[in-house]
Amino acid sequence: MKLTILGGGGFRVPLVYGALLGDHAEGRVTQVVLHDLDDSRLYAVARVLAEQSAGVPDAPEVTATTDLDEALRGADFVFSAIRVGGLEGRANDERVALAEGVLGQETVGAGGVAYGLRTVPVAVDIAQRVARLAPDAWVINFTNPAGLVTEAMSRHLGDRVIGICDSPVGLGRRIARVLGANPREAWIDYVGLNHLGWVRGLRVAGRDELPRLLADPDLLGSFEEGKLFGVDWLQSLGAIPNEYLHYYYFNRETVRAYQQADKTRGAFLHDQQARFYEEVKRPDASALTAWDRTRAEREATYMSENRETAGAGERDADDLSGGYEKVALALMRAIARDERTTLILNVRNQSTLSVLDTEAVIEVPCVVDAHGAHPVTVAPLPDHATGLVCAVKAVEREVLAAAESGSRTTAVKAFALHPLVDSVNVARRLVEGYTSVHPGLTYLK
Repeated sequence: MKLTILGGGGFRVPLVYGALLGDHAEGRVTQVVLHDLDDSRLYAVARVLAEQSAGVPDAPEVTATTDLDEALRGADFVFSAIRVGGLEGRANDERVALAEGVLGQETVGAGGVAYGLRTVPVAVDIAQRVARLAPDAWVINFTNPAGLVTEAMSRHLGDRVIGICDSPVGLGRRIARVLGANPREAWIDYVGLNHLGWVRGLRVAGRDELPRLLADPDLLGSFEEGKLFGVDWLQSLGAIPNEYLHYYYFNRETVRAYQQADKTRGAFLHDQQARFYEEVKRPDASALTAWDRTRAEREATYMSENRETAGAGERDADDLSGGYEKVALALMRAIARDERTTLILNVRNQSTLSVLDTEAVIEVPCVVDAHGAHPVTVAPLPDHATGLVCAVKAVEREVLAAAESGSRTTAVKAFALHPLVDSVNVARRLVEGYTSVHPGLTYLK
């Protein structure tokens, strides 16, 4: 099978390739094509992959190209992990938003809207090319904002595009671990949008163990989300929220912490990865060693401002291993080999959540087989969660409308309607600020 990775010069590509190296079954990926707009980044990542595969029998063949059509033609799976505007764009997203006193995180708040506005047109172009050049391919989207981008691509690819995220996987794993359960044997009742979901139950052998966790303050406060949100708040919710909901529940504190930080997350990653890519240019350097060291630092500092605000301390060592590459591999296996499995994915709603229309992309448990991902029926969300989901989905729809029409007025509306942007005037200034720093937003008129 041929796997094309868009954003193939991206820092996390070796995670995907490393997962492929452990798969020796029939029907596995045998050819990996890396596509990126930056030759030097492709060279660096290709060096890491070459070191990863050294001595591995039948390692997937790796080629690299800057020609998008060439990369897509004949692909069985397309993994999309592009970053429109690069990390400099992410840093600008944060800077412009924080100057207005609102959140600039890449998937949440003003930053997420800005990132979506410049990413959707590119993602739509990719979807149209896939439909033309590789109509039988399955697209696995990790490009953020993952739910929004998946919905944009689904308008051209239908259910053949599936969004993935490692946040629900990590959350479910942590809850199972603290309850003494095997994550592989637990059913996780999770529902919402990407980076906006809640675990309402965790069933082991048919028994919901979440009430036991919620009733035990010591147990509840012993893992990442308990430290991040606080025991009292989790007990009030009666659920465990995705870590990204910290930006909503503790927004003012988080904005203040980000404003006081020496660097925004985007600026930190920009500088960190620039050092990595520069180091790998040296022929005497071990690309894999440099990548491992940089990845460890990246994971350890993840959401550090939020944890500092909550007094949550350092991340547990068990939470530093990522996970999205395992979801991607499990998804490809299930489809390619008809190995029925259950995964939390971003897919079209159909009739899963009655408060949203059938085309809205949501994040829920899905049964996956050779015919794709099928969302499982879930119980309705409580009112507070329904309100937030509907509000954010309405913002996503305005982003899609602005990207399609090029309307600056609609872009302002998208910002203004977001729950974390509290002023139409702020929304107008945000659009002015973003269009002045992002060439990818010049289409807004």
